[in-house]
Amino acid sequence: MENENIMKTGTTTVGIVCKDGIVLAADRRATAGSMIVDKKAQKVFKINNSMALTTAGGVSDIQLLVKLLKAELALKSVRTEREPNVKEAVNLLAGMVYSNIRKMSMIPGVSHFLFGGFDSEGFHLYDVYPDGSLSKNDEFISSGSGSVMAYGVLETLYKSDIRTEEGIKLAVKCLNAALQRDSASGNGIDIMAITKEGVKNVLEKEINNKIE
Repeated sequence: MENENIMKTGTTTVGIVCKDGIVLAADRRATAGSMIVDKKAQKVFKINNSMALTTAGGVSDIQLLVKLLKAELALKSVRTEREPNVKEAVNLLAGMVYSNIRKMSMIPGVSHFLFGGFDSEGFHLYDVYPDGSLSKNDEFISSGSGSVMAYGVLETLYKSDIRTEEGIKLAVKCLNAALQRDSASGNGIDIMAITKEGVKNVLEKEINNKIE
């Protein structure tokens, strides 16, 4: 039987593989059960000049894991005198998630990441599941409570030769669909694009539902 005392969290995150890059997007609403606790939550993070990720799950675990990942990759770069590739970085994150959720704790350390990056082998998009497992995807991924709506848009409109500019527009359509139907998603949109030029914020939009 489900424990009714456990607070549920919701969100919508999207990752899209494009011909010339990766697009990562998320809404801005953070919830605890039916309560909206933050209307400007950041869920898309730049990790370094060639990698970024989206987040879902427990906020405290997410913040800690993102900080640790950035620090560990910086240290690895100093020690090896080269930049870590995407596979090394995402495997490091998956190991952290695996360890985090298996620690004895009164509050389960649940976190879910979509990880994108660029290296000498090209563009990569991974799904890092809350149990620490990971899978690579060559098309698109969505996570969170609004992912059902986002997947409907992605399955209908995604094309294998899509370019980054089109991918950004597609991500907006995905999030708009989720914002219309998922009460745990909303308040705004953040989108990052990863190209050969690096990681760039391409859209930051606040959505105000207040009646004037």
